[in-house]
Amino acid sequence: MDYLVIALITFISGVVGTGLGGVVGAVMKRDSRKIVSLLLSFAAGIMLAVVCFDLMSQPIEMMRAEESTMLKLTPLIVVAAVAVGYGVVYALNYFIDKKTNHEVKHIDENHPATADDLDELIHSNHYETHKDSKSNLFVAGLVMMFAIALHNLPEGMVIGASYATSDVMTDLFTGSGFIMAIVIGLHNVPEGMAVSVPLISGGMKKPKAVGLTALSGLPTVFGALLGFALGGINDIMLVLSLGFASGAMLYVVFGELLPESILMWRSKLPAFALFLGVIAGFLLVMF
Repeated sequence: MDYLVIALITFISGVVGTGLGGVVGAVMKRDSRKIVSLLLSFAAGIMLAVVCFDLMSQPIEMMRAEESTMLKLTPLIVVAAVAVGYGVVYALNYFIDKKTNHEVKHIDENHPATADDLDELIHSNHYETHKDSKSNLFVAGLVMMFAIALHNLPEGMVIGASYATSDVMTDLFTGSGFIMAIVIGLHNVPEGMAVSVPLISGGMKKPKAVGLTALSGLPTVFGALLGFALGGINDIMLVLSLGFASGAMLYVVFGELLPESILMWRSKLPAFALFLGVIAGFLLVMF
């Protein structure tokens, strides 16, 4: 029953969230970027609070409660797992950039691949290069779809690992797993936009493009089931799963959500939305 419930929640977060991004990409007006910017910043703040106040601290509290002999080593294990989680998501993003940027002429040592433009950050600059050629644009959209699908796997593990720390049915809508499902769903919106826009511009009908975009979020479900299963093996695997999840989320916050929100709206308000998100996340964790 637990696996079924987690699969349903991550289906909504991954598939529906990415699919919503596909719909937004098909109908979005430029003015609505400000709203998306604030939502992304707020989600980043919540995610940061949950990672710092919950996911990274839970292994320490768990070992302390059990009076484990590994208590002194637990912080080092968590840090190592965080580094691995961060590195894996970074590597996946590097892979996506490698597959989509190799024909983009202005990507060089003077223009880092994810630093100076929103289209670069959400990997849609390949679309900008090929937007006058429908055949190449369609292929670019497919490459984007498979790359984003691969990227969603570790994000799903975050949700599963978070649910592994408590009783799923008891904390279904109150625990860190549900919070992570919400913020990852918000995070998937711009990724869905990056997939659907080149597919639609390449000649695919909008309903089909949105459907394929939504399917690219399906690995989130598999990742969640994997994270939940690994976290339930024993205490060490739970510590490693939580550390990995924390590292993956820290990359998403600092490598994607915050730069996306600032590039969408170059203002101080995204930073204020981040602050509100951290406060909201803290309250959610504490209560």
